[in-house]
Amino acid sequence: MDTSVRVREIRSTDVEAVSALVLAAYRDTYEGLDSGYLHEIADVAGRMRDGIVWVAEDRDSGELLGTITTPRPGKTLSDVARPGELDIRLLGVGAAARGRGIGERLTRLGITLARLRGNSRLVLNTGLMMEPAWRLYERLGFERLVDRERQFTRPDGTVVHLLAYGYDV
Repeated sequence: MDTSVRVREIRSTDVEAVSALVLAAYRDTYEGLDSGYLHEIADVAGRMRDGIVWVAEDRDSGELLGTITTPRPGKTLSDVARPGELDIRLLGVGAAARGRGIGERLTRLGITLARLRGNSRLVLNTGLMMEPAWRLYERLGFERLVDRERQFTRPDGTVVHLLAYGYDV
């Protein structure tokens, strides 16, 4: 584990930087994201109201490297979670920090929180086009939850297929 990186809860002074970081992470990696989803990605302050936003930061420089959102205890962030499950959303790692295990570390935070809260499973959705993300989840031992996958149509007519993954804790 990279000891030069610490994971902590977001501070109010981090909101703009985290918004820019996660938005850039998604724009740099995935093409064709619609404006509504980009707005949701950038709405870090909104996620702070409903969940806990976590950041990975470089201990020495204070540079923010990545982020993930988890629900507050007893709550969920999305409809992929069923009773007794914890869901995570909007994992993003800055381009300069990729390859350092930041995404894995933030995902493992979700696994740890699920265990600590007594949940049976950690669940998430990811887009079919988000191959780097689902490859990470599969490498960590997540399994597809095909019965929870769904499609929706964007305002421009594009059909988006959401994959669902789960990790039994």
